[in-house]
Amino acid sequence: MMSKTKSNDKTKTMDEKLNTLRAGVLGSNDGILTVVGVLFSVAAATSNQFTIFIAGLSDLLACAFSMASGEYASVSTQKDTEKAVVEKERQLLKTNFDDELAAVKRHYMTLGVTEATAVAIGKDLLAKKPLETMVSIKYDMKLGHYMNPWDAAFSSLFSASAGGVFPLVAMTFLPTALKWPGTIVAVSLSVALTGYLSAVLGKGNVKTAVTRNVIVGIITMFIHYYIGTLF
Repeated sequence: MMSKTKSNDKTKTMDEKLNTLRAGVLGSNDGILTVVGVLFSVAAATSNQFTIFIAGLSDLLACAFSMASGEYASVSTQKDTEKAVVEKERQLLKTNFDDELAAVKRHYMTLGVTEATAVAIGKDLLAKKPLETMVSIKYDMKLGHYMNPWDAAFSSLFSASAGGVFPLVAMTFLPTALKWPGTIVAVSLSVALTGYLSAVLGKGNVKTAVTRNVIVGIITMFIHYYIGTLF
């Protein structure tokens, strides 16, 4: 039982790390596409390099802080919900102990344990660590182990900023003759990379993810370029 608990804890920790990495990859992808959209719209409307740079930089910062605040709010809400669930189970253990024991019994019976053994396990667990047992069995949560909203916020802030740097640097520092093709190449390669990483982390089809991301990137650049030409 102890080794199983440790294994579950390791699995949860790994899942949390993978979720953070996936969120970072998606944040980078959003940063790339958001910034290149603004850059292409502004660059198509004006040739003033300073204006283009300021527009891109402003959008990069706005995107990064927007995603960070969104992640903070989302994870904070999740954390509050998890704490509410723990308090609910704390009360149920006081007022509906038999129902809680029955839930533990059903859980172990679904794992192939006989009814008598499941009841014995349930009584033993609820005698030693009742609250931890209930939140684990009913909600697949580890007691006292909540996601940190600040970690999620800073992860999104960094990833979105890092993604937006690719098109911003390409459009700002490449020679005039290479600005447009260089930015297109930089964006295509960077979204291909985020597509690859998201597929690997999510165990999806790499070719499909990369192709989809590149197509979306090209469409984004195309649409924003022609929006800019209208002005």
